[in-house]
Amino acid sequence: MSQLFIAILLALLAAVIFTMIGLVSGSDETAILVPITLIVVLLGAPPVAVFAFFMAAVLSKHLTHAIPTTLMGVPGDTTAAPMLEHADFLRRIGMPHIALRKMISGGIIGAFIALPVSLLFALFLSQFGTFFQENAGIIFTIAAVLIGYFSKGRWVSILLILPIGMIFQGLDLISSTILDKHLSISFFLGIAIGPMLSDLLMATSRSSRAEVQRDHMNTYKLAPEKKTWSGYFPNPFKVLTKKQSAEAAGTSLLSSFTFALSPVGMTSLMGELVGSRIKGQYKKTTSSLATMNGVTESTYIAETIIPLVAFGIPLSPVALGPGAALFNAPPIFTSEPVHNLHNLLSPMDFLLYGFIGIVIAAVIAYPFSMNYARKATVLVMKYINQEAIIGMFIGVVVLLSFYEGSLAGTLVTFSIAILGGMLNRFLGVGVGVQFMIYYGSGWMITALFGL
Repeated sequence: MSQLFIAILLALLAAVIFTMIGLVSGSDETAILVPITLIVVLLGAPPVAVFAFFMAAVLSKHLTHAIPTTLMGVPGDTTAAPMLEHADFLRRIGMPHIALRKMISGGIIGAFIALPVSLLFALFLSQFGTFFQENAGIIFTIAAVLIGYFSKGRWVSILLILPIGMIFQGLDLISSTILDKHLSISFFLGIAIGPMLSDLLMATSRSSRAEVQRDHMNTYKLAPEKKTWSGYFPNPFKVLTKKQSAEAAGTSLLSSFTFALSPVGMTSLMGELVGSRIKGQYKKTTSSLATMNGVTESTYIAETIIPLVAFGIPLSPVALGPGAALFNAPPIFTSEPVHNLHNLLSPMDFLLYGFIGIVIAAVIAYPFSMNYARKATVLVMKYINQEAIIGMFIGVVVLLSFYEGSLAGTLVTFSIAILGGMLNRFLGVGVGVQFMIYYGSGWMITALFGL
């Protein structure tokens, strides 16, 4: 079976799976993308097919995350949170379908701009790749400080860098002594599911259960669908005005050059930049939504491609979170030494198979969201239990951590998840900071104690 055929099949699979997952409100990208991508890698899929799978997954997820955000008033995932205020305005005046169409049309434009632009920028940065690889430890440490400063926790995130690094290295020492090898998958799976696990643990605790307990069911009023186009596949450039298309394209172009900034931060920044220049609440809201979802796609794609192509080490929030398995999936992919998609794919491979992934995702997720958003939302609200979805992903994490390190690997994963989840929830030490600390902890402890 040819690599091209496998890539197309896996991209189709990713588009279908993540189109459905995007309908579930509050689903975290890292906790979902990391374990499923890991499974694809560990099953032996060709590297080009892994990349096509990931690109299709990202675009599909971020198109359908617009459905719960606009129709239900709850963020589809972390990156949808900045769009909630604008989506709520259109929902209150009875036009959630307009919000939905503007969002996903902007997302389509952003994805197709980001892939070639970020690849060209990555090729320029690749001349500095050796320097970044040789100084990865100190770069990760500096990045942990910077990301910590701009996180919710700010100073506490910075103060806890060394203590958390000590804990990571201590668990690594214990597990490597037991298993005669170092764990990797178990650590970043633990960081990925931390926020999700912390909510489940709080629900089991008498003292903290009240914070997550709900006494009544939420009620939602869904507006009827109003189709304003003929055929199955609408034209995104006709859904958006010419000005909105230009705004989505321009901000997506700018954000395609970024790889060290938070996707959520870039989404908010570009949305405010566009919205502040527009008079009239309706025009401001619709233009901001189109822009913001376009930036969501462009930042995710750029923050995956630029570190992969230029450096081979995860030097972006997306690479450290949802895209972690593209860099580290031992024994198949590693970042120390660098042996991952950076070495295994050529620039043309990234371009060709990236386009395969986003084209397939666009063909499946875009018309589905435009034509069946309301019906799909009703189906999910009636028959899909969010806790069951969370439980399924935690089960996948247990499977993967046990695969890597047996019982020790599973215990490491849940130890890290408990620590990281509580730090994230109560002190604002974000997942991105924790990933940076993990990757830089070896250098930190060695430099501090001379080990």
